Amino acid sequence: MGGDAEREPVRPAAVDGVCRGVICRKHFSAEVVKRELRIIRDDLHCNAVRVMGGDPERIELAAGYAADLGLEVWFSPYPLELATDEMLSLFADCAERAERLRRRGAEVVFVAGAELSLMNKGFLPGDSSDERVALLSRPDRVREHIGEVGARVNDFLGKATVLVRERFGGKVTYAAVPFERVDWTPFDIMSMDLYRSAAITDQFAEGVRNLVEQGKPVAITEFGAASYDGAGDRGAHGLEIVEYDKDTRAPLRLNGHYARDEAGQAAYLRELLEAFDAGGIDSTFVFTVAPYDHLHRPGGDPRQDLDLASYGIVKVLEDRLGAAYPDMPWEPKAAFTTLADHYRG
Repeated sequence: MGGDAEREPVRPAAVDGVCRGVICRKHFSAEVVKRELRIIRDDLHCNAVRVMGGDPERIELAAGYAADLGLEVWFSPYPLELATDEMLSLFADCAERAERLRRRGAEVVFVAGAELSLMNKGFLPGDSSDERVALLSRPDRVREHIGEVGARVNDFLGKATVLVRERFGGKVTYAAVPFERVDWTPFDIMSMDLYRSAAITDQFAEGVRNLVEQGKPVAITEFGAASYDGAGDRGAHGLEIVEYDKDTRAPLRLNGHYARDEAGQAAYLRELLEAFDAGGIDSTFVFTVAPYDHLHRPGGDPRQDLDLASYGIVKVLEDRLGAAYPDMPWEPKAAFTTLADHYRG
């Protein structure tokens, strides 16, 4: 992977999208996925995609479409609230599927999970991802558990990488969050989900440099911003303005009134892409193209316009097709154009 703009990968629409522990892409249309991947390649000028979700068959299907288009595939099973043996079973299945794709001649990177300590039990205190993520607002609590979290994550990843490499012959990585303190020895690429919030703006460039100085290729597997005024300052916490159903975890409404700021979202992406280029990052994956459960609902109760909280670079329409792409149920935001311009350059 090179470090120039043309070589920077970007993450696609999630095939079996996962949002707060539920599948957000309820209806899987092969034709829509193929079309989105072609747009990602031809209009966003990307050369790699991260295909991510919890259903191995969906991941393999979409990854095959991406490979047919000549895209590098980051094959990314995303376990949610699974026990360690269930995660290992998922990774074994997906590693075999990824190897089949690699043997067809595709460029494939296997991503052995993401943010495991937050998304699954047994690493941090808490019976749900909500409870574990809430710890991040308490730096004192994070510091209290950081040593044991790192030990548990690294113990699991050690087992996972052995299992994956027995089945998959390509490059392997893991999408970490910084406090997990991953031992990168078993991996080919260091990968980090990395957001800039107001609290760390003055430390961000140095943090990027520190990653690169460790000597392995570095990928940013997730970054982006929601679409409301001030969302960039919240970094990864932009979805906290959404109220969710207690049982199904489906998004219901916003918790207040927020001003749309697509220009702010676009500026955030541009600034971070430039920072990652300047810092020597090899690959970057924007979060995300189209979260299908965060619908754009203009003209009614503004709290029902879930797209304001969406990190998508398009706004998903509830009951109509778009204008820019008349065959797609979404409309590009300013961030879409920003991303296309950056990769075109």
